[in-house]
Amino acid sequence: MSDRGGYIIKDQFATHFITFTLVGWVDIFSRKECRGIIIGSLKYCQENKGLIINAYVIMSSHIHMIIAAREDSDGLSAIIRDLKKYTAKELLKWILESKIESRKEWLKVVLKYHAKFNTNNKEYQVWQRDNHPEICLHPRFTAQKLNYIHNNPVAAAIVTKPEDYLYSSARNYLNLDNTLIDVEVIDFGVEEGYIMT
Repeated sequence: MSDRGGYIIKDQFATHFITFTLVGWVDIFSRKECRGIIIGSLKYCQENKGLIINAYVIMSSHIHMIIAAREDSDGLSAIIRDLKKYTAKELLKWILESKIESRKEWLKVVLKYHAKFNTNNKEYQVWQRDNHPEICLHPRFTAQKLNYIHNNPVAAAIVTKPEDYLYSSARNYLNLDNTLIDVEVIDFGVEEGYIMT
């Protein structure tokens, strides 16, 4: 699976830093119901498709993750393909049928506009095609991405501390209650540079 930038998942069972971005950077995940679709889908993929989640953050228009595929799975590209296909369908269904989404007509225009540039979509497109996968070979690189993921809500001025943002794995890494998704925590020593600020 490659994107227009030339990134490709070469090792289907290696750990990767991945970003899923909504077309037009629309802020669909400002809605709790849409965040719920993502959380439910990620849990399903963990339980049934061999997805390993090491870290994640769900922002209003994009998701960053450090993920891998179990050796007995179909590989990371297949998991991502199925996850994005299913969530696109469910998110679109919610938008079209929602009684509370006040921006429904605007969202339909944006999603329809982006579908014009993708021959795989007939009417609407929800996700940007590229995931910008970067393999996590070195601990320092992985620690840097982990810091980036957990500090995204802080950088966006949503919270002042990473662990105050419910829709990320920051709480998992601090062994706090009220986590939404179980993750396989990466154990870093101080020398690798993972510091949650």
